[in-house]
Amino acid sequence: MRAGKLDRTIVLQRSVETKSSTGAITLTWSDLATIRAEIVEQSADEFLTGFGEAQTDAIIFRVRYLANLTTADRVMYAGTAHDLKAISEIGRRRGLELRCGRST
Repeated sequence: MRAGKLDRTIVLQRSVETKSSTGAITLTWSDLATIRAEIVEQSADEFLTGFGEAQTDAIIFRVRYLANLTTADRVMYAGTAHDLKAISEIGRRRGLELRCGRST
């Protein structure tokens, strides 16, 4: 993986449960890591669903290997949250390919 291709900065976030003094549980996102990434593919596709037309925004990031990342985490890029749909390992812990969709 060439360092020159990692020209974007993304923030990986994990959902954390916090308990208030009244006992109410709220979900918040905390930063897990700020890393450099390469955008492999970015698209906005429209497709027909059972209830009508829908638009999906898909983006694929390539990053250096990072352990303990799951699809429950999310990626913040350019002020927009993207849910992790799939994580593929590149080589033997050489890197990761993160397939993301825009959060709703």
